[in-house]
Amino acid sequence: MDHASLMDQMTALVQSINSWLWGITGLIPLLVGVGIYFTFRLNFVQIRKFGQAMRFTFHGLSLHGERAGKAGMTSFQSLATAVAAQVGTGNIAGAATAIAMGGPGAIFWMWIAAFFGMATIFSEAVLAQLFKTHDDKGHVTGGPAYYITNGLHCRPLAIFFSIAIILALGFIGNMVQSNSIAVAFTSAFDIAPLYTGLAIAGLAAFIFFGGLGRIASTTEKLVPIMAVIYIIGSIVIICMNADQIIPAFKMIFVGAFDPSAATGGIIGAGVKEAMRYGVARGLFSNEAGMGSTPHAHAVAKVQHPAQQGMVALCGLFIDTFVVLNMTALVIFTTGVLDGKTTGIELAQKAFTAGFGALGNPFVAVCLLFFAFSTIVGWYFFAEQNAKFLFGTKVLPFFRILVMCFLCLGAMLKVDLVWELADMFNGLMVIPNLLALVGLSKLVAKALNDYDPSFPVKIKK
Repeated sequence: MDHASLMDQMTALVQSINSWLWGITGLIPLLVGVGIYFTFRLNFVQIRKFGQAMRFTFHGLSLHGERAGKAGMTSFQSLATAVAAQVGTGNIAGAATAIAMGGPGAIFWMWIAAFFGMATIFSEAVLAQLFKTHDDKGHVTGGPAYYITNGLHCRPLAIFFSIAIILALGFIGNMVQSNSIAVAFTSAFDIAPLYTGLAIAGLAAFIFFGGLGRIASTTEKLVPIMAVIYIIGSIVIICMNADQIIPAFKMIFVGAFDPSAATGGIIGAGVKEAMRYGVARGLFSNEAGMGSTPHAHAVAKVQHPAQQGMVALCGLFIDTFVVLNMTALVIFTTGVLDGKTTGIELAQKAFTAGFGALGNPFVAVCLLFFAFSTIVGWYFFAEQNAKFLFGTKVLPFFRILVMCFLCLGAMLKVDLVWELADMFNGLMVIPNLLALVGLSKLVAKALNDYDPSFPVKIKK
């Protein structure tokens, strides 16, 4: 059997696993179900505490916070690191793919997944704070591996989670991110993927080897700046096509329940497809329940675990209801949806329709910011798990290995890599959700302790 046919067979096998894993009978109802469970368990914390969460998160906002060290980082730096991972290619390419495959109604189902996901991500951050600890050099650390080990008392499940997240994000996921940057830069500026890969790896090395302090310093500056640039650029195009804003929202709501009516049959998706692609891409974008963002929230210096839960809740709101919606509205108001173009090409087409020749470079630069910030965030998450498994002595080797994967990813466009990233993303969800539900009583207690005026029923 030749190499190509073996790769095709492996790709087909992983695709079949993913179609079940990320299907309507797999992780989608599980993730949304956990979100619904926590929404009711915590008395709609995402609504009750939203105003307070926004005030706490953005009060005293600074791009030059105190340097992160052994004791961790500021609450905003933790949020920036979490959002760095959340606001990635999923907000541009992922949103466009969901629309192309599931129709405009996919955006409605993204909103639904995000709304319930806000309760899930609140719970993840609270548990991360409750079970944070210190590594062998005295630095604060934490994440699902720690609350699975010390809360559920199931170290084998924690080891499984750590291996899955290292593969999903640190290695394979970061290959996908560097490839996205390379493809966009080849398209916009005709730069060879090798040079893009080397530049990404070099810049990443500078940040990785600077430790927690440099990661926090980078994300607290990069995330707000990149978000503002993308949002302003999107708003300009949306305002240029202001007469299409109301029809765009009509497409979203009609498309959620009658996809063919929303596009005049251009996209032959049904309600099932709209729901599946909307929820799946939404969960990929906001990462609620996946066990990734708790690593950032664990190292935040806050007075009470519930405070960081509220910060996490804001991060998801920014990711989906602000940034991701910008991509969707630009696509709808520019009228580029044709049923043929998908992924990043659809987003580039929309911005080119708005900005002309500047559209393609604008998307390429935004994608560079988004994908590179995700690389930094995902590396940090994977690093916490490398420390959990092997201690701090492994970190220099681990950093070099991640850089090699970044360089390789830029040059290697293989469908198998994308499918493997999806599969390991799915596998790391399962132990995290088991821990969240198993430790839900502690989340409810923490919320009650923080705000007794809104009592949450705690099951015995």
